[in-house]
Order: sequence, then structure tokens, then C-alpha cells
Amino acid sequence: MESDTNSNVHKLIFNDKEILLIGTAHVSKESAELVGIVIKEEKPDTVSVELCPSRYQAIRQKDKWREMDIVKVIKEKKAFLLLMNLLLGSFQKRIAEKLDIKPGEEMIKAIEEGENVKAEIHLADREIHVTLSRIWRIMGLWEKIKFLFQFILSLGDVDEIGEEEIEKMKTQDVLQTLLADVEKSHPVLKEILITERDQYLAEKIRTAPGKKIVAVVGAGHVPGIKKFWNEEIDIDSLNVLPPKGRMSGFFKWVLPIAILALFVFGFFHGGQAKGASMIGWWVAANGILAGLGALMAFAHPFTIISSMIAAPLTSLNPMIAAGWVAGLVEAFSRKPKVMDFENLPEDILSAKGFWRNKVTRILLVVVFTNIGSSLGTFVAIPLMVNVMHAG
Repeated sequence: MESDTNSNVHKLIFNDKEILLIGTAHVSKESAELVGIVIKEEKPDTVSVELCPSRYQAIRQKDKWREMDIVKVIKEKKAFLLLMNLLLGSFQKRIAEKLDIKPGEEMIKAIEEGENVKAEIHLADREIHVTLSRIWRIMGLWEKIKFLFQFILSLGDVDEIGEEEIEKMKTQDVLQTLLADVEKSHPVLKEILITERDQYLAEKIRTAPGKKIVAVVGAGHVPGIKKFWNEEIDIDSLNVLPPKGRMSGFFKWVLPIAILALFVFGFFHGGQAKGASMIGWWVAANGILAGLGALMAFAHPFTIISSMIAAPLTSLNPMIAAGWVAGLVEAFSRKPKVMDFENLPEDILSAKGFWRNKVTRILLVVVFTNIGSSLGTFVAIPLMVNVMHAG
């Protein structure tokens, strides 16, 4: 294993394959130029890029937003993942504009030059929704809320980002940069964001078709790829979503049963007045906080009312979430138009745009209503217990 004369180009060998691994800065014009030069000179059989199929499609089919079925997204429980993707794309695009480059310019250059020399384009990264889902599964409620608001805060003015942060972005994964604060309190995030993807990239690159391969990845992944280059990697296990934890199963099934049992106990041992009071606190806490969540997303009045009605019931039903109900009501009350999908790439560049665009507002309604409903459950339980102990 040896490096080329350029310190960002690394020559690797795997069986009978020669791989030139280029470590790029995602926010650097020089990196894009280097990628173009290497591919032109080497004329590889294959150009392997740090993109997953969904991000590749986003680059190649910029009008793909028009085909989105927002109702299907909600029904398939993918609203949160789509919102995270849009927030991530927003951050990348605004940083790129600040530095006067295209988002992912080095990857675009690799694809274009690869096609010019008749090389096969090979996608080496793990699907972004798998990475986000693996992160989501290991987080508790409070960490999820922090995770979400860390993303939303990224919608702030990129002019406030200093030179030191920009330099860090040149060596870090963009998602890792966004989640730096969350990572401090949850170190396992680094395992999912970086280590697992280093393994995934190493396996995909070394098994890419062709004898001569140019691989383009973020510089932050190069040390990890080298580390795992000659190790056996089970790529299938890196694509599997981990089973939901025991606590998740507890909250999904046991908690609703326990709350129903608490209602029954209240009626039998506290009398009708206390039982009714407990139900009142449950309805109020769930309804008000779910409605507040929908209100924070600037939802339609019908949506806010529906979230307040649905939350006390959906919190007792493991198969339905208040946010899904609210999202569907919002989608039918303010059905997105073609213009909303066309404006999506521009609207995601600002917080105002996220709340104005009907597509992203629906996603915000789903997520914020679910958070409000979850908080309502935790607020209601001690209030109900207090009713039992009162008098």
C-alpha cells in the first residue's frame, strides 16, 4: 500500500485490482479539479464514488421531487427520514453557495469525467436512510428531540460559520459535522456515521468491477478505508436495521396497557370523580402538547384540531401515531401543488422556506406532532398519579 506523489491520492491493491483512492474535501474546488485530472490521466475501468443510490438520483434527476407522493411517505412512516435528508441537503447546499461551489462538486466531476472516459460509475456508499435509521434506533426520546433541533439549528445563517469550522468540514463527513454536539453525548454515533461507513466503502470499492479503479471519497474516510482494506467485512450486516430495543417495545405495548390499567384502578379505587379527572388530565396533556407541536409547524387549523383529538387515542394505540394523522389531514387540507415540489430545492435553503413550502411543512407537522404527543404522555402520567394520591 503506497501513496501517489499527491498526498490526497492513495494507491491500493486488492487481488488483481489497482485502486487509486482520492481523498477529497467536500467543500473544495481544488478537490474537484484533482478528481478530474486523475480520471483523465488514468482512464480507469471504473469510477467509484461516495454516493448511495438515492443521493446519486438526486444529482442526476434534479426534477425527481415532482414524483414524490407525500401521502405515501407518511403512510410508510418515512416522514422523519425525508425531513432529515432535506435538512442535510440544505446544509450542504448553503455551505457550497458560501464557498461558490456546487454541492458535491467533486462527485459530480467524478461522474462526468468517468463517463467521458467510458468508465463504469459505481456507487460505494450505504443508503443514507439506512444510516439515519440506525442512528434513530439507538436514541431515546430526549436524544431524538436534540437530534432534530440540531438539524433545524443548521438552518441558521451560514455566514456565522467561521474559518475554523470550514476547515473542519474539509476533513469531516458533513453529517458528522452537523451532529457534533449530539455525538458528544452519544459516542456510538461515530461508530454508525464513520466506522461502519468506512467498512462499507472499503468493501464496495475493493469489489468494484474492473481492474483499474478510481475511487472518490471524503478525506475523513481515507484512514478508515485503509484500516479495513485487508479485513473481512460482512456488508450485509451493515445494511440491516438493528432490532428495536427492549425499551422501545416497552413503550410501544406495555406502556399503553399500564395507562389503561391506571384508568381502571382510578375508577375502582378512587371513584368515578377521580377516574374522570385522570382521563381529563390524559386528554388535556396529550391533546394540548400534540396541538402545540402542530401549531409550531404552522399547521392548518383543521390539522391542529385533529392532532388534539387524535393524540389521546393514538398514544394508547401502538400501531398509530398522532403525527401520521395530523400529517394526512394537513396533506389533504393544504394539498401540495406542482409549484411546491418545483420550489423545494430553493425553499429548503432557509427556515422560512421550510415552514412556507407545503411539502416540508407537512413533514414538520408529522414530526412536531409526534414529539408533542410523546411529551404529553410523560406529562400526563405524573398528573394522573397525583389525582390518585389526592384527598
